[in-house]
Amino acid sequence: MNRVFGHDAVRAEMMRAATSGRLHHGWIFAGPPGIGKASLAREMALTLLAGEEKAAMVADDHMATHLFQAGTHPDYAELRRLEKDNGDLARNISVDQIRGLGRLLSTAPSVSQRRVILIDSADDMERGAANALLKNLEEPPRNVIFLLVSHAPSRLLPTIRSRCRLLRLSPLERGEMEAALRQAAPELSEADLAELIRIGEGAPGKALSLSGLAISEMLDILDRIAMTGDPDNGERIKLAKALAARNAKPRFEAFLAQVPAFIASRARGLGGPALAGAIGAWEQARDLAAGAIPLSLDPAATVFELCGHVAALAPPEPR
Repeated sequence: MNRVFGHDAVRAEMMRAATSGRLHHGWIFAGPPGIGKASLAREMALTLLAGEEKAAMVADDHMATHLFQAGTHPDYAELRRLEKDNGDLARNISVDQIRGLGRLLSTAPSVSQRRVILIDSADDMERGAANALLKNLEEPPRNVIFLLVSHAPSRLLPTIRSRCRLLRLSPLERGEMEAALRQAAPELSEADLAELIRIGEGAPGKALSLSGLAISEMLDILDRIAMTGDPDNGERIKLAKALAARNAKPRFEAFLAQVPAFIASRARGLGGPALAGAIGAWEQARDLAAGAIPLSLDPAATVFELCGHVAALAPPEPR
């Protein structure tokens, strides 16, 4: 398995619990998308299955590694949204998927000392699935460990949160980001690497998903709008035209995610009326961006309006 960079404190906390003999049965790996939550959870799952809690990393030639990487480890299950016949992903993790864990939960481990169940992400569980999982967390079978990946743990059932240990993952430092990106994409040029580090904000998965979409160009335009207010609407009109093109859907979707984050970053360090205004702009941009795809809003009009919320950050003209 590839090394998971960063998150040393989280890794150490879980391994201390495992080596002490007091390993909790439920763990939530929480943090923003692309930060490495699922990758770290899989690393921890393999470590627990291999019984190598004191090792820095499970060896590639370990039997557990071979089984895990082949997807055939009998003591491991991983749940995620299923792929439908048309290639799209199902909207949720279903209750039937949770119920399908019955055999694994009711039998003794086959080759490991534990059984491990990873759910990526727990946010995707439908209500019935969450309730079915809760029953297992309330009365956990012996030597079963649940690892839940969550982008927004506050949206999980409070009863699920209360029965799990919460591990919060922080954005990677620059050196860790560089190492993670070089491992994932060794062909990157120095210029491309620098751009991905800039736009990734400590989340290598996010950075890679934005690769090739000219995000830096978008951010430069947003910077100019935030500084000047774009009084003649020139910047926002140019961006709206570019992102409304038929082949620009990936860039448009990336833009929807970038604008609320851009406003939030600008709000840091503000105070008084300026902070209140930035928070209002962020809330409106967040709501608009979240509804743009589900409501099939016009891309050009949406981009123009989002840029208007960014323009609200501009300092007032001197009197």
